[in-house]
Amino acid sequence: MEKIIITIDGWSSCGKSTLAKQLAAQLGYVYIDSGAMYRAITLYFLRNHIDWTDDEKTNEALNHIELHFEYNDKSQQSEMHLNDENVEYMIRDLVVAEKVSEVATIAAVRTFAVAQQQKMGEQKGIVMDGRDIGTTVFPEAELKIFMTADITVRVERRFKEMYQKNPNVTIDEVKNNLEMRDYIDSNREVSPLRRAADAILLDNTNLTMQEQLQFAMDLMAEMKN
Repeated sequence: MEKIIITIDGWSSCGKSTLAKQLAAQLGYVYIDSGAMYRAITLYFLRNHIDWTDDEKTNEALNHIELHFEYNDKSQQSEMHLNDENVEYMIRDLVVAEKVSEVATIAAVRTFAVAQQQKMGEQKGIVMDGRDIGTTVFPEAELKIFMTADITVRVERRFKEMYQKNPNVTIDEVKNNLEMRDYIDSNREVSPLRRAADAILLDNTNLTMQEQLQFAMDLMAEMKN
């Protein structure tokens, strides 16, 4: 079977990146974390005190940002590099999480990121997850999955992930952050989060990681027939 583009969109902390990584590894595809790109841009803005409500300053800042992924043999995953600095762990900080949806609503930022994402997909054989991958970045993708999960489950998953990095984080902080991101992601003017008409729904509220991978692999098997 010829290599294709697989898009995985959905709400925050519903397991998109986990499934995308699993699927890419299983198929021998390249995994691209679009969310990491927006987080890296946000990190740059925060570090350099960029006023992203100012279009001119935002556009100027974007001219100084170079993003790429590098595979790390030790962690066995592709990690985000911002201007040749590995920022994979810095972009997961709650300070970045609190601002990333706001930055991602900016048209110039999305245009900048989408252009880079589309370039990465030119050779196909990729799995990319995000909010608008199946609707805006790759509307012609051969397989689109839209993921969702119960908000309580998503909060628990996100809290466990954040607690390992910051034991001072509270579950209320995580819940408020997720609810805010859900609202911003689905209500922004540019490329809002929505399920593409041809995207297959995957609710993994009660699924294990192996079960969700099997769900996706079954979809791939159906495409071969």
